[in-house]
Formats: sequence, C-alpha cells, structure tokens
Amino acid sequence: MAQLQDQARHSGWEEPRATALLVLANGLVLEGFGLGAEGEAVGEVCFNTAMTGYEEILTDPSYAGQIITFTFPHIGNVGTNEDDIETVNMASASEVRGVVLHADITTPSNWRAVKHLDAWLKARNIIGLSGLDTRALTALIREQGMPNAIIAHHPDGKFNIPALIEKAKALPSMDGLDLVPLVGSSQRYDWAETTWKLGAGYGTRDAEHCHIVAIDYGIKRNILRLLAHRGCKVTVVPATATADEIFALKPDGVFLSNGPGDPAATGAYSVPVIKAILDKQIPTFGICLGHQMLALAVGAKTLKMHQGHHGANHPVKDFTTNKVEIVSMNHGFAVDRDSLPAHAKETHISLFDGTNCGLALTDRPAFSVQHHPEASPGPQDSHYLFDRFIDLVKSKKTA
Repeated sequence: MAQLQDQARHSGWEEPRATALLVLANGLVLEGFGLGAEGEAVGEVCFNTAMTGYEEILTDPSYAGQIITFTFPHIGNVGTNEDDIETVNMASASEVRGVVLHADITTPSNWRAVKHLDAWLKARNIIGLSGLDTRALTALIREQGMPNAIIAHHPDGKFNIPALIEKAKALPSMDGLDLVPLVGSSQRYDWAETTWKLGAGYGTRDAEHCHIVAIDYGIKRNILRLLAHRGCKVTVVPATATADEIFALKPDGVFLSNGPGDPAATGAYSVPVIKAILDKQIPTFGICLGHQMLALAVGAKTLKMHQGHHGANHPVKDFTTNKVEIVSMNHGFAVDRDSLPAHAKETHISLFDGTNCGLALTDRPAFSVQHHPEASPGPQDSHYLFDRFIDLVKSKKTA
C-alpha cells in the first residue's frame, strides 16, 4: 500500500506526462501510460497470475465487469490472433472493463500473431494502462480485497480526478449483480467445431452419439469444442431458457456453463430450472458459475471471496482420483463447503485456501467443478472430467 501511494504521489512522471490513471474507490490515484481504447470504464480490480494465455483471459466472459491486473510483467509479447478468442457472443459488450500491465507491450514475436495487442485492445474497446507496479497493486488486493475502481485513458493527460473518484465510489459491489445478460447468448444455436490441431486448425464433428444441451451463462468456446470433439451434438440455449424448452430438445445430458457475477443473483431464475433437470435424472455437469448454480440448486450457499482465484497455476486436490492437478481458475465467489447437504459430496478442494472446488450428488447423476478443465494449464490434466460426463451420459442411456 505504501509503495503504491509513493508511486502515486511521487512518481516523477512529469515528462512524459501520465496519459492513464487507475483510480480506486478509496481515493488512491495510480498513474500510468495509456494503451488500447481511450475513455473511462469502471470495474472491480482483480489480479491474474497466469504467465501465458492473456488473449483467452481477456476474452473470457467470466471477467465481465472487472479490470484485470497481470502479475506477470511481460504481456503482449506473442501478439494476438483469431484462434484464441474464448467468447462466443461476439456482439456482447467487452468481457473485461480494462487491463493493467507493468511493462510496455513489445512487438509480437510469434508465428501465430496477426495483430499487436495494443491494436487488438482498441478494436475490442478495452482500455489499458502500463507502467504500474502491478506487484504492489496485487499486494494491496491481497490485503484489502478486490477494490472498485475506474480506469481512464486520455492521451492529453487531462483528468478530473475528483469526478473519477466519485464514479469509482458509485460502482455497486459484485454482491447481488447478475452479469450473465451482458455476455450470454439470447438465441439458441448449435455447435459442431472441435479442438485445434497443429497444421489443421479447428475441426468439425463428423459423428454424434449423444445430445448435450449447454446452458449459456457466458460459455467459453473451448468447452463447446471439447464436447463436440467427444462426438456430442451440442445445442446451446440462453440462461433464461425454461425447463420445458430444454426438455423439448430431448437432451441426453445438460451442461451448466461458466459466467460472471454473483451466482445467487443468477440463481433467482436459473436454480428452478436446474432443480427440474435434476428431478428428471438427466446427467448434468457444471463448470465455474455452473458449479455454483448446481450447489445452489441442492440447497448450498455461495460466498464472496476476499481476493478470488484468478490464474493458471492453482493446485487442486481431486478426492476421486487422489491426485493433485494444476488448474486454471477465474472466480470471485465460492461455494460454502459447510452448507453442502449430505447428498452433495465434496470432490475437489483448493490447496491454496481449502475452498470447495467440486461436488458430486449421490442421489442424482450430476457433478461439477469450480476450475476450468478446458483451459488446459496442465495442459490436459483435467480433460478427464469431460470423459467422466460423457460416460455418465452413456451409462444413463444404456440403463
């Protein structure tokens, strides 16, 4: 905190003049150099510890309403491309509100790069800032929690700081916010694209043995690819789809996707649908927000986390295999493990803080995990979860 205050008050950046600010709701003003889009955006500030995959992170719909600061100093060095985008709903607002970097973006040095990160941020209307001590900002978040803030980029270096502070203060807490409508689809659609291979790109499903209906709370492309890769016909429905609309599709299994915001707020309309699905004994698999939705549907509670889990280096213990996996995580809420009912068995925990990271129902064919097995930080340590889901679907069909 003291280091950030010293940087903010005694930065010595008279020449060149700061062209971007990160203004926290507590009044702390941090100076930097603007990149990406110009303007102002408010959001909750979180830190991400991943060293790679910044394009996937910046297009993850689960980050809606947040400003990401990367702890790794060199972001942008491999450029951007069209293959690594994770959002499906390209017409939605930007997944993230802003990005904070330590070092300037370098010239791309990767054969897959088609655009400089700065130009890519401009095209997606994401405001960026570099030149900040991101380790000190991370330490502040660890001590005080994820603050609300406003990120501002004005090339002329002119800012109305009192007004910016008031805007940051006016931003509501993530508690109680349903952000799924900002990123989820509004129409039903089918998905057939499969996983990427070197020299071939993405493939197309050529056979199908089961029908999976995926409820879209802000779904990521690679989740859909991994389902299609396993021979699933995949139909994606909006988060507002009713139980009757889902049953009319005659699914062999239902997938509950990742997404942003407070799960309790989304659960106001999603939990009754999930309860109806469980009552039909339809095999169900949830990831991230989908995990929290499943927990709420069986009577558990969710809690706002102090600093959240955001990164690609999180150790998780799987009690079903007795193995430790290195996983990708992105969530600011967690399932209250003490509120899990007797028929919801805890299957995974975080080895960082002991929070719940997975559950399986003993009386229904349903399970879920908090982390992102499709994000491949292992790189494929957790892909077995998709196989487990398909096995559950096949077993139910056979029965």
